[in-house]
Amino acid sequence: MNWFRENRFLGTFLISFGVCAPGVVWFWFEAKGDWNDASMRFDRAVAELNRLERLAPYPNADNLNKMKAQAEEYEAALAKLKGDLESRVLPVAPMAPNEFQSHLRVAVTDVAEKARANQVKLPDRFYLGFDTFASALPNEMAAPLLGQELAQIEWLLNTVLEARVEALVSFRRAKSPEESLTAPTPSPVAVGRKPGATPMPLERNVVEATFLSTPAAARKVLNQISGATEQFFIIRLLHIRNEKDKGPLRDVSADRAVDPATVPPVPAGKPATVAALNFIVGNERIETSVTIEMVRFKF
Repeated sequence: MNWFRENRFLGTFLISFGVCAPGVVWFWFEAKGDWNDASMRFDRAVAELNRLERLAPYPNADNLNKMKAQAEEYEAALAKLKGDLESRVLPVAPMAPNEFQSHLRVAVTDVAEKARANQVKLPDRFYLGFDTFASALPNEMAAPLLGQELAQIEWLLNTVLEARVEALVSFRRAKSPEESLTAPTPSPVAVGRKPGATPMPLERNVVEATFLSTPAAARKVLNQISGATEQFFIIRLLHIRNEKDKGPLRDVSADRAVDPATVPPVPAGKPATVAALNFIVGNERIETSVTIEMVRFKF
């Protein structure tokens, strides 16, 4: 005890070291055990990864059968959808250039006669948008596609004429790229596409028409075009302008108070006359401009 009193700091240090030494040893063994466990788990994971990388993977038989069944169902549904879409497009029939020009002349005559019968005014020298081929033949590659487009446009014009519009103000057909081809060339929708990319499954022809009619006739034309089953039409743009750009004037005489004493009595047995109804809207004409896309599927 005398030594501890004389060397209090050293004694305290030795006592503290003796108390802490077992704890330090225990923590060291505990950390070493955790490190060994982690190292063993890592080695097992690496071994399993190496084993999986060397294996040739193959799906489970049940999952493989389910996947094949789903693929067959998808293929059947896709084929049905393609068939339905193809049935909604007028076919492309083989056609020679002179044959197309003959069909065009017959279509122009039929449209003009139907317009006269329905009292519809057509543009001067109306050639259904094919003015270029009034005196010139298309190339052999473009003739079948132009024949299909002629049938589509003839259907559209018959729809407009049967609705008995007042006048077809203008009709413009966008020139198709096949008209100027002399050799097989990629479709314009493929321009800018990277080599090896999947081609677009559809093409389109665009027409623009403007006609004057009553609201009921315009509504009939638009409904028939949007609900057509013979051809897949898309109404891309629609602009309607009323011939009356201002609202109707207010009838001041109808707002004046009427004195019952000034109204002459109606003789017995004579029916009272009823004033005719004056409709505020619905009797005006409208100018309808529409841009229509005629889709051609390429499956």
